[in-house]
Amino acid sequence: MFLQIVFLLSFLLSTSHATVQDFCVADLKSADGPAGFPCVPPAKVTSDDFVFAGLSEAANVTNIINAAVSPAFVGQFPGVNGLDLSAARLDLGPAGVIPLHTHPGANELLIVNQGHILAGFISSSNVVYQKVLKRGELMVFPQGLLHFQIAAHKRKAIAFAVFSSANPGLQILDFALFASNFSTPLIAQTTFLDPDLVKKLKSVLGGSG
Repeated sequence: MFLQIVFLLSFLLSTSHATVQDFCVADLKSADGPAGFPCVPPAKVTSDDFVFAGLSEAANVTNIINAAVSPAFVGQFPGVNGLDLSAARLDLGPAGVIPLHTHPGANELLIVNQGHILAGFISSSNVVYQKVLKRGELMVFPQGLLHFQIAAHKRKAIAFAVFSSANPGLQILDFALFASNFSTPLIAQTTFLDPDLVKKLKSVLGGSG
């Protein structure tokens, strides 16, 4: 028993000075990779690297969707690098809408801060799960599934989203189809939409082809 205690104490003493990497503040001057950005040297890290004020102010919602998303992903908030965590602010004017979109790299947790938001997602079995959320209520959106948020009751709304990745990615379905160079004949063929309607939507969103 005595020898076991001595061995345990020796082991603890030998590992007590081992280096533990507590964080990896992103060096945004370097290239992003599968494992994230390289780390800023710890000696150059300050408290400000772990604080982000970019979600404190409302964004301008004067646009076609009457809404705006302010991200706090690794590109804006280097302190989340490697932590599998990021956030965003959603500002929605009356009847504002965040169109159908996906986050290929993360699950999302939406927290309503003001107003009411009709939110929902479509499962891979084509079942729609939707709910009108009020202040303080949360909803989850599984990774990769199409989902949306709409300001309800003709009033503005604010929500905050938390993601399970420092870089969740974003692809908006309408923009992918009608703000890109995806050709009109192919869109019509793959979506069964009328070509004239496709052209009209492309003219609105700035697409070509």
